[in-house]
Amino acid sequence: MRSGMRRSSVLSLSALLALTGFAPGAVAQEFPTKAVRVITPFSAGSGPDSVLRLVGDKLSKLWGQPVVVENRPGGSGIIAVAAANGSAPDGYTLVELDDTHMALQPHLYADARYDAVRDLAPVATLLKTYFFIVVPANSPWRRVPDLVQAAKAKPGELTYGSWFIGSPGHVGAAMLQAATDTSMSHVPFKDMAQLYAAVANGDVAWAFGSAASAGPMYRAGKVQFLAVAAPKRVAAFPEVRTVAEAGGPPQLEVKSWIALLAPRGTPKPIITRINRDIAKVLAQPDLQQRLVAIGFEALALSPDEIAAAIAAESRRYGDIVKRAKISLD
Repeated sequence: MRSGMRRSSVLSLSALLALTGFAPGAVAQEFPTKAVRVITPFSAGSGPDSVLRLVGDKLSKLWGQPVVVENRPGGSGIIAVAAANGSAPDGYTLVELDDTHMALQPHLYADARYDAVRDLAPVATLLKTYFFIVVPANSPWRRVPDLVQAAKAKPGELTYGSWFIGSPGHVGAAMLQAATDTSMSHVPFKDMAQLYAAVANGDVAWAFGSAASAGPMYRAGKVQFLAVAAPKRVAAFPEVRTVAEAGGPPQLEVKSWIALLAPRGTPKPIITRINRDIAKVLAQPDLQQRLVAIGFEALALSPDEIAAAIAAESRRYGDIVKRAKISLD
């Protein structure tokens, strides 16, 4: 009798959830019913912002709802993360971050006030990219050893820029310094546009930059690429040698991957739906061609694969932070 009552209660509850639209499958199937906001710490026109807008346009057509990109640069990503954390965990607010935001930034604060992994849930990846060594167009350097020799000639005086403390450009420079036994001075900028303008003007000697963010200035002849810190040349810039080919440390790789995350507590069926739809969009040949043309590679990982990648990167970045003594406190 009691077993029958329990069974009846469960069936009644399931029916009620289905009727009210709160059954997990129903929620995911109906999503989205309004605009989806994606907050990004990257400035408008930067590589990650540009790809996000391309993907967002295709998602808008697929979903029949707007995907609104909201730029919140500054604060080493904290401003964007805080905005996402203050939002309802319903799938209608996402945040775009790179692997350093997720795996490196927590190592930079002694009080652990920042932890994107703790506060956010992985949803989907968008891309991965490698970084070029960017110098002014009139720089006398032609190979990586030229930069290294200049740094050794004036220890601590040669400047390099990045788009925030703990960014891939900052960490990449720390890796280059460790590999070449050099010491250079870091100059952080608020956004990428300011950074590469400063490189072009000679306000800083060099910086790491992606094909999408620094590529337009390279094509305009305002900067030059000494090399790309990758295992092979980038298809969009076949004339640019790898760091190894240009006489630099043979194992130096400076790369980044971009993901979307949601506030913790976002229903798993909704996360699965978003992940599936983004993978569908990334598989479209025209989008893949656009990404390759600007030097990016489409990357579609599952939420579990993203979590595993973050854990692996966290261990690697933790070692780099200790060696380079990078801190935001």
